[in-house]
Amino acid sequence: MVTKQFKGLPTDADLTRADSLAREIFSDVANKWALLIIEVLGDRTLRFSELRNEVEGISHKMLTQNLRMMERNGLVERNVHPTVPPRVEYTLTEPGRGLRATVDGMCGWTQRYLGQIEASRRRFDA
Repeated sequence: MVTKQFKGLPTDADLTRADSLAREIFSDVANKWALLIIEVLGDRTLRFSELRNEVEGISHKMLTQNLRMMERNGLVERNVHPTVPPRVEYTLTEPGRGLRATVDGMCGWTQRYLGQIEASRRRFDA
């Protein structure tokens, strides 16, 4: 399927269309790694290795893929310093910081209801 290129005002976007750019964006950012990267970056600028150390369990490949996707979508800025070896740093852009408010809310919700969700899963699985 080819993504429909958006024309017109953002308020006119049909988010429910299968070929909607909005759906592609939802798919990109609604994954556990993207959410965790956004949360970890916060207001900081971090190097690739620092991000990898802070997002436990993420592989080099998965971090690279997610950072590229986030850079493509304008959520992360990649800054390469001309040193040997090159020093690469990542920081959230203004849209990335805007999304962070939503991610913070989701993290807060998760922490608040984790115990209840865990209990519900135990009952369901029994």
